Amino acid sequence: MEWLGTGAAEVAASQLAGAGERWAALAAEAYARVLREAAARGWQDADLVRMAGRELGADHHRLAEALAARPGRQRIAEFVAGERLDRFSAALLVVELLRLYATLPPITALTVPPPPHPGDGPGGKALARIRALLAKAESTGFPEEAEALSAKAQHLMARHSIDAAALAAAHGGGPDAPAARRIGVDRPYEGAKALLLDAVAAANRCESVWSSEFGFATVVGHPADLEAVEVMFTSLLVQADRALHRGRSSRSRDFRESFLIAYAARVRERLTAATDAEVAEAAREAGPALLPALAARDLAVRDTTRRLFPRTTATRLKGRDLDGWRHGRTAADRARLRDG
Repeated sequence: MEWLGTGAAEVAASQLAGAGERWAALAAEAYARVLREAAARGWQDADLVRMAGRELGADHHRLAEALAARPGRQRIAEFVAGERLDRFSAALLVVELLRLYATLPPITALTVPPPPHPGDGPGGKALARIRALLAKAESTGFPEEAEALSAKAQHLMARHSIDAAALAAAHGGGPDAPAARRIGVDRPYEGAKALLLDAVAAANRCESVWSSEFGFATVVGHPADLEAVEVMFTSLLVQADRALHRGRSSRSRDFRESFLIAYAARVRERLTAATDAEVAEAAREAGPALLPALAARDLAVRDTTRRLFPRTTATRLKGRDLDGWRHGRTAADRARLRDG
């Protein structure tokens, strides 16, 4: 695999393509080695796929997805045939992808257990309902309907988390320890989008740490909460984008960024209020034992976050466009709470 050490990517791709029928096997061998090395530096398959699209482009992203699903010589050959690539073009994609992976620096390894599949366990039905409500909120053309649907989804998220806490407390804590997952925060306006993710995470008993240089945030929380946080964040981005493009086709960069910062700030207020209301109602129903159980889970999340990220810095973003700020808060009011 001397071609990996060659200077220019085009020269290395020429050497790889020049191996004839053996080129796909050589590429697969190099891919397996580079992935093992990246994994030892803390990178997971999903992280690598995301970085391929972020740093290299759509073609590399498709290749990374294909190899993450089923790596090997045969999968490379199938990808090349499906994309109708000549051997040199395919080899160049492989070389550029592997060079990106080989140069990625070490990141925090997620040693906590991953959350279960969203359909697993008793919470699967609740998460399915949350997904369905948010899908309707994204598809409707009526802001009031989207508001009511999103509100209902947040109430269900809060209740789902409370029920999980009560169940864990009843079993002496059980296996429901905090987990962690990385969630992509895409360009543009990554800082404002990271604020929105942090708002959703905080309202749902999770903590979020943004890695700006890599375009993702690591969200730490209990398995009952992590899946809900990701689907809520994704839905809110869709709703924010629709509100941002409603009315005018052209907005300045300052307007868009200020819009998203204000949107995140207002979402934080409303989601937190909804969660607090649900906790208060649940405490009245369940009695005094619930609040200590929730506090213990919050402490476990905080401790896990500090263990994974012992050194973090705070980032402050400030909107520069007053009109954008006002529109962002209005859009957040429409997208969020009050349950009809």
